[in-house]
Amino acid sequence: MKRFLIFSDNHGINIYLKEVLDQIGTDFDGVVQLGDCQNAETEQEIRNIFTCPVYMVAGNCDFFSRLAKAQLVELGCHRILITHGHYHYVSVGIRDLAEEAKANGCDIAMFGHTHRPLLDENDPELTVLNPGSLSFPRQEGRRPSYALMEYGESGKARFEIRYL
Repeated sequence: MKRFLIFSDNHGINIYLKEVLDQIGTDFDGVVQLGDCQNAETEQEIRNIFTCPVYMVAGNCDFFSRLAKAQLVELGCHRILITHGHYHYVSVGIRDLAEEAKANGCDIAMFGHTHRPLLDENDPELTVLNPGSLSFPRQEGRRPSYALMEYGESGKARFEIRYL
């Protein structure tokens, strides 16, 4: 079983990430951070925590970051578009993001920016995931959130949004 941690919008505050890791461990096949780390020191701190590959993109608050605004990532049999989402207007909907992902042959799109968790599996061709925010959640109840992605030999990805 392959296991991936996905989070976003920690805004320079890694204390909640450490809480997550205290609860679920650090044994991952990969980590995806979807923007708004806030600074290069936080980016590096995240990379130093893990021994697995760490995929990161720049968010709208990562003013001086050298990270790309989007990446195409291959995880198993999945092609994934990872982006913060502000260039795809995710605050008003996921249509532009979904179109971009499909145009790039992706079956999964991951984004942040809204600080609200979302798992949309309604389109049989594309799963869209937003893990929410670890530091400044905006959904009802305002609990910090993150996501896990797992897949086994069948390759089918399973997602779970979790809360602190």
